[in-house]
Amino acid sequence: MNQAHVEDLTRFLRFPSVSTDPERRQDVRACAQWLAGKLAAQGLQTRCEETGGHPIVVARNEHRAGRPTVMIYGHYDVQPVDPVALWDSPPFEPRIENGIVFARGAADNKGQILAHVLGVGETLAEKGGLPVNLIFVIEGEEEVGSTHLESFLTAHRDELRCDVVAVSDTGMVAPGVPTLTYGLRGIAAMELKVTGPATDLHSGIFGGAVANPLTVLSRLLASLHDAQGRVAVPGFYEDVAPLADWEREAWRTLPFGDAEIQRLTGVPALHGEAGFTSLERLWARPTAEINGVGGGFQGQGSKTVIPREAFAKLTFRLVPNQDPQKILASVGAFLRAQCPPSVRLEVLDGHCGEPYAADPHSAHGKAAQGALKSTFGRPVALIREGGSIPIVNTFRRVLGVETLLLGLALPDCRAHAPNENFPLENFFAGIRLNRALLEELAACSPQTDSAR
Repeated sequence: MNQAHVEDLTRFLRFPSVSTDPERRQDVRACAQWLAGKLAAQGLQTRCEETGGHPIVVARNEHRAGRPTVMIYGHYDVQPVDPVALWDSPPFEPRIENGIVFARGAADNKGQILAHVLGVGETLAEKGGLPVNLIFVIEGEEEVGSTHLESFLTAHRDELRCDVVAVSDTGMVAPGVPTLTYGLRGIAAMELKVTGPATDLHSGIFGGAVANPLTVLSRLLASLHDAQGRVAVPGFYEDVAPLADWEREAWRTLPFGDAEIQRLTGVPALHGEAGFTSLERLWARPTAEINGVGGGFQGQGSKTVIPREAFAKLTFRLVPNQDPQKILASVGAFLRAQCPPSVRLEVLDGHCGEPYAADPHSAHGKAAQGALKSTFGRPVALIREGGSIPIVNTFRRVLGVETLLLGLALPDCRAHAPNENFPLENFFAGIRLNRALLEELAACSPQTDSAR
């Protein structure tokens, strides 16, 4: 084990780079500057690009004509740490136990992106150069929606032209199983607000004559699904791309299924849309989820009121060919049609992200599989994931390139939760993976210089 690499990781993790917290703004900047210094010390041309928000760290080697250009993307910002009381150790004081480092950002994304940084450093130290033209783009706003990244990519399109983007911000299906993610679900968010009386009312005096906003909201939310677990909104599934036979077969043999999902989640039984396996529901079927509900009295004891208003927060996870804006319009129309005239319904559309799918059997996909297999010594699992990374569609739209998602986190890494963790074994595997990946991608034909 290279102790210097472990020390770099723990230094990186000590920065409380919580991008959503204004009080951490200087900590986020200090983290970016440390990372830029690390890249510059390896001999890369490095800068911190100002954005109006948190800086983007950009680094590159000397580019040579005729070689493919690879961008490696990651982020150095992290999620808030609340609830702090549920952490077994302080979230920004990395703790290593049984070969696993516990800290906020360990898996998402500091451990994974630093593995790429150190892999490049090892290659440069050993060989004096890289086999490809390389660009690092590491942002500080991924956890707040990559607010300034698209405008940065657009403004610097010529400088950032590349053949493919590599990202390690996803996961492995099981320990030791190399995993290439070729699809991600999209997302569409919505808030509902049901308003009834002008003020909270005494439920004894007015109950039975005035509609209760919480009751109406509950019925609206219950109407989103039928008894078989399908979303009941008309047209919700009409654009869903069907699974290919090879996908079903590949997922059927994965060392990750119902038992592991139940163990990780702690639920008494699994649930979902009838006619599909759990993995198919997670990776290839759209969903409607209620993320929060509020209204009425929330304190201890009872308070007999009809609340003035009630609200709910919804998200819809979407799959290839579904349009987030179309889904929001359909859901909004469906709910408005069912809302009784005794209350007022306000529908507020929220953020959106398109689903993503790439061909894992393309030249770049095969190169990624070759690097994963040589790193881990096992056949590669080809999967989609249920989460969303909207930036991969931005790379496709602005730069015209696909993204390779080579995850290193395990299913129980607890990203965004207390006791986030990352095995050092995976950290060092990521360093080896970077070296193998750049060698594999070097054999792929680059775009022509005119295309750049």
